[in-house]
Amino acid sequence: MSNSPSPQAEAAMQNLRSRFFKKGVILAIASGMIYGIFSACITQGMAVGPWADWYGDNTVGLSTFVIIYVLGMLGSGINDLVSSLWATGIAGVRGKFMDFLRVLKTKPGLVMIVCALIGGPLANSSYIIALQLAGPIAATISALCPSIGAIIGRVLFKQKLNLRMGCGILICLTASSMIGSLAFTSVDVSSNFLLGLLFALIAAFGWGFEGAVGGYGTTLIDFQISVSIRQSISGIVTIFFAVPILCAVAGNIGLWPMLFGQAISSPAAMIFFVASGLCSAITFAFWYKGTSMIGAALSMACNGAYSFWVPFFCWLILGVLFGQEGFALLPIQWAAAVIMVIGIFLIAINPLDIFKKPKEA
Repeated sequence: MSNSPSPQAEAAMQNLRSRFFKKGVILAIASGMIYGIFSACITQGMAVGPWADWYGDNTVGLSTFVIIYVLGMLGSGINDLVSSLWATGIAGVRGKFMDFLRVLKTKPGLVMIVCALIGGPLANSSYIIALQLAGPIAATISALCPSIGAIIGRVLFKQKLNLRMGCGILICLTASSMIGSLAFTSVDVSSNFLLGLLFALIAAFGWGFEGAVGGYGTTLIDFQISVSIRQSISGIVTIFFAVPILCAVAGNIGLWPMLFGQAISSPAAMIFFVASGLCSAITFAFWYKGTSMIGAALSMACNGAYSFWVPFFCWLILGVLFGQEGFALLPIQWAAAVIMVIGIFLIAINPLDIFKKPKEA
C-alpha cells in the first residue's frame, strides 16, 4: 500500500504553503511601510513642543553638541521606551510576559540583548540624528544594512557571498553615491547634510551587524518576545545610560533630567512619540514574524524597501499633511531609492527563483 499523499492532499499542501509564503511576504513588506510611517511620526514629534525651541533659534542656550547628539539620542530613547511599553503590553495581554522574563536568562535572549544594544543605542540613535541633519533621504543610506550585513556575515561567519550578491552590493553603493552627490549639487542641502549621511551610514553598519548575528536568536524566540527584549533593552540603556553620559561629556549632567522631563511632559510631542513607538513595535514584530515564515534573506529584501517608504511617507505626512517645507524630493532621489530597493532584492534572492514553483523554490 502506497504511503504517498493523494493528489487532493498534495494540492491542499501546495495551497497551504503558497498562502503561508504570501502571508510572510505581505508581513515583511508591511514592516517596511510602517517603518516609513514611524520615521514621519518621530520627525514630527521632534519638531513640536520643547523640541521646536531646542532645534529652533537656540534661545535656550544649548550647545551644538547637545543639539546634534544629545537630542538625537534622547528622541531615539523615548521612542524605544514607549515602544517597549507597547511591545510588553501586547505580550502581556497574550499571556507571554513570564516567558519574556524567562528568555532574558537564556543564550538566545543574551544574543537579542547584544543585538538590542547595537541596533538600539548605536544604530537607532544614529538614524534619528541622520533624519534631523539630512532629512528622510538618510533612510536610503541606512538601507545599505543588507549589503553590510552580507559582508559582515561573510567575514565573521564565512557565509556565502556570490557574484549575484556582489552585484547587489555594488548597485546599493551606486545608489548611495547618487544621493551623496546631492551634497555638492543641490542648493537646498544644509551644511549638516554630509554629517547626516555619515550617521545614516553608522546606522547601516549597526543594523547590518544586528541582522547578521540576530538571526540565531530570532529563530529560537517567539517574535513578540524578541521585540519586547529588543525595545526594552534599547530604551532603558539609551535613556538611563547613554543620554546621561553624553550630557556629562557636554559638561552638564543636569541637562539629562531637565531635557527628559520637558520632553515627556509635552502632550504635543508625546502624542507623536506614542504613535512612533507603536509603529516601532509593529514594524519589528512584522519583520520577525515575516522572517520566520519566508526566511531572513527575502524578509530583509521586502523590509529594506523602507528606503523608498520613508521619503514617501515623510513627504506625504510632513510635507503634504502638516505643510512642512523641505520634504519635496528631487527626481534623482526617487530614482536612487528605487535603485537601492533593486540592489537589496538582488542581495537577498536569486531573481530566477521567482519563476520556480513553490515546491521547487
